[in-house]
Amino acid sequence: MSPKPVVIVGPTASGKSSVAMAVAQVETSPISPIHIVAVDAMQVYRDMNIGTAKPTVADQALVPHHCIDLVDSHERFTVAEFKKSATIALESIAKVNGRALFVAGTGLYLTAVIDDLVLPGEFPETRVALEQESNTATLFARLNDLDPDAAQKIERSNRRRIVRALEVCIGSGRPFSSFGPGTSAYPDNGVTQIGLRWSRDRLAQRVADRVHAMMNDGLLTEVTALRNSKQGLSRTAAQALGYKELLVHLDGKMSLDEAVNETIIHTRQFAVRQERWFRRDPRIKWVSISEDPVGEIVPVVAKHLR
Repeated sequence: MSPKPVVIVGPTASGKSSVAMAVAQVETSPISPIHIVAVDAMQVYRDMNIGTAKPTVADQALVPHHCIDLVDSHERFTVAEFKKSATIALESIAKVNGRALFVAGTGLYLTAVIDDLVLPGEFPETRVALEQESNTATLFARLNDLDPDAAQKIERSNRRRIVRALEVCIGSGRPFSSFGPGTSAYPDNGVTQIGLRWSRDRLAQRVADRVHAMMNDGLLTEVTALRNSKQGLSRTAAQALGYKELLVHLDGKMSLDEAVNETIIHTRQFAVRQERWFRRDPRIKWVSISEDPVGEIVPVVAKHLR
């Protein structure tokens, strides 16, 4: 049996990637190399690098990374496809007697892999018809009628998940919530999950610092190139934090300063939603950070990898 992966979870800007890189370099060995598996819904896109905080080329040269750069930004990508990619990654890591270190910001993707979720099929024609409805509130009300149990677990503003749940309800003829316990069950899967916890004020400042750093690194140039590409962005990719706001700016509907401020606000709100998702899972071992995530968390993660 291959050893179970160790998972670092936490909201955006919490320092997950820095901790993972530090642990991997300290704990790796020729006999049992550490491989990082990115569990992030936006890092799967090949041409979205700065705004997704994707591992740099230098980091990827130092430590093997998996589940990044899987599709182009105009392509649709699903939870099922991520689960398949992560499973293949785990198999390849096991072949070299390696240890998998997950860096997880997308809770649904993580749960699909470590809890082996049963994922419903795809119903493209139904999905296309649902996407014709521009009012997300109308779609949510429809889902609440068809499957109130599913609606209760989905945020009213999360259009992608609402459409997906409706697609399954209508396409399969059975409630979306009937496909296994889903994300509401927390079985003993043997996977160690370590959560990075900051005070709300400190995390808010880290988010702002990160957004400004991304702008300095050329995020506007990256978004401009994506906007001008022939294929454009998929609906999901176009909703990515930073990209969505800068696209509005490039359309002349918002100043650059306003777009940056909106990105900071939306990213802070997203971080709260991420924390809310992860805090539901009683299996996560939370570690509070005061100043330095690498110095304070690396020993904790390293212990579980040994």
